[in-house]
Amino acid sequence: MKRALLSVSDKTGLVDIAKILITSGYDILSTGGTLKELQKAKIQATSVEDVTGFPECFGGRVKTMHPLIMGGILFNREIPEHVAEAKKLGIEPIDLVVVNLYPFADTVRKLGASSGISLEAIEQIDIGGPTLLRSAAKNHSAVTVVCDPSDYEEVGSQIQKNGSTTSDLRARLAAKVFAHTAAYDGMISQYLSGGKNISLSLTNGRTLRYGENPHQWGKFYAIDSSLHSCGHSVSGEAMSSELRAMSNSTQSSKLKAQSWSQLQGKELSYLNILDSDACWRMVCEFSAPTCVMVKHANPSGIASAATLEEAFQNAYDSDRLSAFGVIISLNRPCTEVIAKKILDQKIFVEVILAPEYESGALELLKSKPNIRLLSMDSVSFSDNILYRSAFGGMLVQNDDVKEITEADLTCVTKAKPTKKQIADLLFAWKVVKHAKSNAIVLVKDATTIGIGCGQTSRVDSTWIALKRAGDKAKGSVLASDAFFPFPDSIEEAAKHGIAAVIQPGGSIRDSEVFAKADALGIAMVTTSVRAFRH
Repeated sequence: MKRALLSVSDKTGLVDIAKILITSGYDILSTGGTLKELQKAKIQATSVEDVTGFPECFGGRVKTMHPLIMGGILFNREIPEHVAEAKKLGIEPIDLVVVNLYPFADTVRKLGASSGISLEAIEQIDIGGPTLLRSAAKNHSAVTVVCDPSDYEEVGSQIQKNGSTTSDLRARLAAKVFAHTAAYDGMISQYLSGGKNISLSLTNGRTLRYGENPHQWGKFYAIDSSLHSCGHSVSGEAMSSELRAMSNSTQSSKLKAQSWSQLQGKELSYLNILDSDACWRMVCEFSAPTCVMVKHANPSGIASAATLEEAFQNAYDSDRLSAFGVIISLNRPCTEVIAKKILDQKIFVEVILAPEYESGALELLKSKPNIRLLSMDSVSFSDNILYRSAFGGMLVQNDDVKEITEADLTCVTKAKPTKKQIADLLFAWKVVKHAKSNAIVLVKDATTIGIGCGQTSRVDSTWIALKRAGDKAKGSVLASDAFFPFPDSIEEAAKHGIAAVIQPGGSIRDSEVFAKADALGIAMVTTSVRAFRH
């Protein structure tokens, strides 16, 4: 005869699932208030202490943590030695565990944020419950584990139909348990730390059509409000492991984990971190010595060159006006020469990011103690999954790490770009995908000379980029993060001498746009890949 252990704080649906188990031939073991509830409903159940021969003690703190219970859940039915040992020790299998945890979140919410750490809340930290759940989840090949009353119906239905549950359901329920107990622990950690440790948990994943761009996947997760308590704790069921599985299938799995340390400067602000993250992600796109300058998470100047010092100067010269309160990232060690350039040109810098700093550079930059110097562990992104809060939940997508090479380009005009122009077009494409949409980037000699971004029309971004470039626009190349809906941007580009254009294509007016580029003598290539960034 199969056995089930029922021990729940939330009695919702308890009697119904117990009746199904009894009629399906299960013996029921139970504890405390759950046992009383079953007895009240005239459902036959055995007290756990009658099985263990040991009474509940310490006000109920110890009830189920006994070898006759834990062993019955955990021993592996597929290992003969386990089976023989269980028989020798008098341990009978437990096939179903139905447990939900003490209402810690409800207790904290009731106490309020100003209560401090309360003994009442401490007593609602469940110990035996998570242990039972995790044990059963570990042994889900043989044991069904249920932590949520909403799953009673499916479990009961399968048991009534087949006498047991399917391996697929057991695996899903086990995953849910580990998510739930992880979130429960995170919530307690946040409470005890006074909010210094934050456990933000997501549930009910909904697959979206795609991420920011069609080559990126996207999902929306709700913040689980069932464990969202006031003051100390924000928590819920942990994010589905599906995200990690999805990320492992993306190109960005090659990226390493990123860590950093602050060497000097004022405390980092919220915006410092946002801007620095954007700046570092950009510089990691380039293998040649490269400098990136960022304002408000948008590139203001990017340049690659034979030396880092030359790249730094070119990036600064490309838009000196915007380089005020700038974030600077370097994909090579920051040299004493670059530090001297910053001081001599009186550049107002908020943050510098580099993999290393020469001792001479550190010594010079000490004279500007407010500049935040971040030493980056490696020239790579920190992660390949991006999160953004929205509608009381979280938008989640894999990062846009799609690489475009010369082989991916399709020339759609009679005029063909030169090898040098192709190099600049690919450089411009790496930049444009990091600028806020609608984005237009002008490049000449591996240096940005004009950037227009964040506008509500593409032609506005084109005008801004061309205005910033001025006379330098002549002979440069232009990148657009999405297709041109009309030929107007191409007409403006031609007025300023743009030589070549890279864009995704895909507009219903592509033929008009291509024809206009042909008529104006501009070489145009398409990528068939969009690069929106919102």
